[in-house]
Amino acid sequence: MTSRELLLREIPQTPELILAEVCHYLEFLKTKPPDDTFNGLAVSESALAKDWNTPEEDAAWANL
Repeated sequence: MTSRELLLREIPQTPELILAEVCHYLEFLKTKPPDDTFNGLAVSESALAKDWNTPEEDAAWANL
């Protein structure tokens, strides 16, 4: 089942207040540039580099 089909199936039993929030969020998502995605890998790598890039870490992984 597609996402569209799932949403259409849920709409009749969803309270109006939640549907209003969903509509606002959908409008927001449609205005975002397509390349504006969260890149968790890049954020994690830069945040953890101080712990990963140490002689101790290099030694710990040397035999693998």
